Amino acid sequence: MASVIEARELSKSFGEVTALDRVSLSVGEGALFGLLGPNGSGKTTMIKVLTGQIRPTSGSATVLGIDAEKEGIKVRERVGIIPEQESPPSFLTAMEYLEFVGAVRKIPDIGERAEKWFDLLEFRDKKDVLCKDLSRGTRQKLMFAQAFIHEPVLALIDEPLINLDPIMQDVVKEFLAGYVRKGNTVFLSTHILEVAEDICSGIAILHKGKLLHSGPLADLTARGEHLPEFFLSLVRKGRHA
Repeated sequence: MASVIEARELSKSFGEVTALDRVSLSVGEGALFGLLGPNGSGKTTMIKVLTGQIRPTSGSATVLGIDAEKEGIKVRERVGIIPEQESPPSFLTAMEYLEFVGAVRKIPDIGERAEKWFDLLEFRDKKDVLCKDLSRGTRQKLMFAQAFIHEPVLALIDEPLINLDPIMQDVVKEFLAGYVRKGNTVFLSTHILEVAEDICSGIAILHKGKLLHSGPLADLTARGEHLPEFFLSLVRKGRHA
């Protein structure tokens, strides 16, 4: 299986704070891969480095075979991204924002694609509402739509289910499962362990910037272990290491 993400000894420091500490991991094509960790563990920093939004202090990363540090724009052109905080432009309506995304990404049938997302995520009644007046949950739906509207082969998404109600969470999880069945790859950052255990095929666990574990979720299942207990055990050990 070809790798779509390769991180090698990746480190990132902000002054005296080390957000990533020599992290190495590989994500194969067609995976629904979960990057797990407590708040402040380095998950968001990892996604920003992989998408070329910030430069690593040391180490390297390739995404779809592209050097994320040297060609970050090229990476962002090819992938879908949902940032940690939903932030569509306040002065555009939901439809105008998706049309803007379509113009930037040169999507010829953006109107038709947008309509499908309004239906799938059930916010058609908000398409002409200014983004500043949308609820946090609706803004999250909009950011989800913009990440996938160009049908990328890889999406890197940070806490995609936050602010969504249980029914919409189920819709999104079903979509993600179907998306990877088509051969696409999803790199999902979350601290909600039940979500990861429910939909992920592989996981990596970060704590204080260090990689504590990486591998197929099926390995835990084969040992009769559940992800929440395994995660808590590792993180507690990491705190005392």
